Amino acid sequence: MDESSGKVCDPIYGQVDDILEQLTKSKGLHILMLLDRSSRPLRFTELKQMVGAPSTTVSRRLKELENHGLVERIEGGNSILYGPTKDTKTLRPIMQSLYDWVSIRFEEASD
Repeated sequence: MDESSGKVCDPIYGQVDDILEQLTKSKGLHILMLLDRSSRPLRFTELKQMVGAPSTTVSRRLKELENHGLVERIEGGNSILYGPTKDTKTLRPIMQSLYDWVSIRFEEASD
């Protein structure tokens, strides 16, 4: 309950917290942005190399992002590919805005 207004807190805040927690885990947002920006689904080994993280971290993040509906696992032939979901595509402008904001802060701090 919001003590200042006497109203119950909007339950959507809890869902926002849940997504933010997932995105802020090690390499979570990085993996999601790589998948979103790629013109094609990516193999596990490609993602692992691009994010520079151990296999266990990349595997764990992919599974968690998949469970949150943000990564699609595509099984084809001998390989498994990973791609963004529709929800990831709608998250794109938010991820880009966050990236831009951090980039500006970094530039200002180095001046």
